[in-house]
Amino acid sequence: MAGIYIHIPFCKQACHYCDFHFSTSLKYKKELLQCIHQEIKLQKRYLENQIVETIYFGGGTPSLLSATEISTIIDTIHQNFEVFKNPEITLEANPDDLNVEKLKELKNTEVNRLSIGVQSFFDEDLKWMNRAHEAQEAETAIKRAQDYGLDNITIDLIYGYPLLSNQKWKQNIQKTLDLDIPHISSYSLTVEPKTALATFINNGKQKPLDEAQSAAQFQFLMEELTQNGFEHYEISNFAKPNQYAKHNTNYWRGVNYLGIGPSAHSFNGQSRQWNVDNNAKYIHELESHKIPATLEILTLENKFNEYVMTSLRTQWGIDLAKIGLDFGSDYKKHLLAFADEHIAKNLLAFADEKLTLTTKGKLFADRIAADLFITDDGF
Repeated sequence: MAGIYIHIPFCKQACHYCDFHFSTSLKYKKELLQCIHQEIKLQKRYLENQIVETIYFGGGTPSLLSATEISTIIDTIHQNFEVFKNPEITLEANPDDLNVEKLKELKNTEVNRLSIGVQSFFDEDLKWMNRAHEAQEAETAIKRAQDYGLDNITIDLIYGYPLLSNQKWKQNIQKTLDLDIPHISSYSLTVEPKTALATFINNGKQKPLDEAQSAAQFQFLMEELTQNGFEHYEISNFAKPNQYAKHNTNYWRGVNYLGIGPSAHSFNGQSRQWNVDNNAKYIHELESHKIPATLEILTLENKFNEYVMTSLRTQWGIDLAKIGLDFGSDYKKHLLAFADEHIAKNLLAFADEKLTLTTKGKLFADRIAADLFITDDGF
């Protein structure tokens, strides 16, 4: 099985914290969509002999596309790839785009999963983030989608920012539970370079983020959602039983995927590549029938580190049997030696030949993964 990711690089306005590639101008939207179709055709052999199980429209804001534009992209994928009979097809959407007309249109497409960028159910917080929607729009959009039978929904929530008191965070989670949403992706706000938020902090207009606040709110999130029947199957993702995001789960478990569109990444087990993050350059290259990507061939160490980084984030953890089979006994010995300290501190658990993060360890996932990596110096 494999997946295809489509990056739609357009947004109505720029969120203060966002560093994804996008443009607030739709001037060259027609040309860019034509080039997305062209890239799909040029990449038809990238996933050769594999069945496409998932299609994911990300961005940017894919819900800015019309239902016809979405369907024609899906059609082009069907024409150039072998696609699973009932693929998971996810569309990222902003609440303000999900009006009655748009949902009626989406109902007639193959899209069967919505990822709604809620972030918060408080207007003051959304304004601080420079989001395009209001809190009531978010709640209405979710209920409206459910009414139209599009109830395979995930929403995004952000925590760890100055305006979010613990009480407000509790209310955000409770609102999510009340809306009976089967999947939740939740992220601690991070300050990325070259974003408006970074500029505000550097200029003293906004105070720095509080790591202790973020940790406390993450712990509360884990406790509340697991107590309410959600499975914490990946650091930032929670799902009711059998409601995991297939596309993202496949990514964390090392399944091959093809990225289409400006800035999109691809991975085939032996190499990774990433497209140019410039709309004009992307269009120019594709109009010349060239794939605008930079290629990196993965070394054995790269593959090991990639597996450690992605698998450790999941409830399935690092499989030591797989390490031995795919990488050899030296890699397995290295992993166990460097894991010992974290096991002693109750940050990692070791059972049934699997290394998994403990609840405490999930607060330090990136740091622990880095400690387990093979460095340039080797073992």
